[in-house]
Amino acid sequence: MGNRVVPALLIALLVIVHAQLWIGRGSLPSVNEMQRRLSEQIAKNVQAQADNERLAAEVKDLREGLEMVEEKARQELGMVKPNEIFVQIAP
Repeated sequence: MGNRVVPALLIALLVIVHAQLWIGRGSLPSVNEMQRRLSEQIAKNVQAQADNERLAAEVKDLREGLEMVEEKARQELGMVKPNEIFVQIAP
């Protein structure tokens, strides 16, 4: 009987370790899912950084020059200078 306890115990431990490899927090599917989510988050961060840099450049332009203010007023608000005629072409 004593000869069979040790191998049975080792097999039980092997089954437990193998189960943890496939099920649970550190399992292979869980690690793959976390890697996928990390890749998605990195891509989102890169896009957000590009947006932040673009907005920072726009803020800098707005603080430094009136040309940008005039362009924004013309494009977004449809403003025109005195003695100008606004012509809108429909597509």
